[in-house]
Amino acid sequence: MAVRPDNRLLDTPMQEVTCRRCAARVEVRKGSWHQTSVQWNADALTACEERRAATAGPGPNGDFFEACASLRASIAEAATSGLIPVLDDGY
Repeated sequence: MAVRPDNRLLDTPMQEVTCRRCAARVEVRKGSWHQTSVQWNADALTACEERRAATAGPGPNGDFFEACASLRASIAEAATSGLIPVLDDGY
């Protein structure tokens, strides 16, 4: 069976978004208003205040960290202002 290539990142590549609270810089792609892909790097993980404050738990890396509210707000602001595209902008 042939694997079909996924060209979505060619059409709309991930873009950098900076958290307004801690200045963590991550790569973001919004597939829709309800779906967001975020790629963290080591510098962003270190900079994120909410990540550092998270308590240990049953996460895949030993830490329980669901999401950063400050970064989520920064991404939403970037999307609503048009700085990052939303591929499927239907609600």
